[in-house]
Amino acid sequence: MSSENELAEDGKLESDVDVTFRVMSVETVTFELGDQSPHVHLMESEVPFRSISIPIALPEAQALHGALRGIQGTRPGTHELVSSILRELQADIVAIRILRIENGAFISELDLMSPRGRTVIDCRTSDALILALRQVVPAPILCNEEVLISL
Repeated sequence: MSSENELAEDGKLESDVDVTFRVMSVETVTFELGDQSPHVHLMESEVPFRSISIPIALPEAQALHGALRGIQGTRPGTHELVSSILRELQADIVAIRILRIENGAFISELDLMSPRGRTVIDCRTSDALILALRQVVPAPILCNEEVLISL
């Protein structure tokens, strides 16, 4: 779960200089009646402004919609609870990274920094996006350029 890889200023992992990450932003969460699941749409923040659409489960789509709009429930939901725990432990999400697609599933990780040091944790992309948006200062969303090229 933990990784010693360091992200260099140019968006590349120091241990794997062939990996380039692009900054993304969450644009929309949609649910079309003909689709099996909702989708979150991400867009690259700089030219060439590529986009990706990631299928997510309905509860995560609802949580992501709430996070995008800064909506707090009357009682904390799971993502709000995890965000509160991170704040109490003085842990910040440095970034989330969308690493690759395996068997149709997007593989992502949370990069955390706390007083105990840095930790990188495997995470579902939808959960990572929700937690990134629930931070006091939203955490950067980084996508491996190979994922953008492959779609």
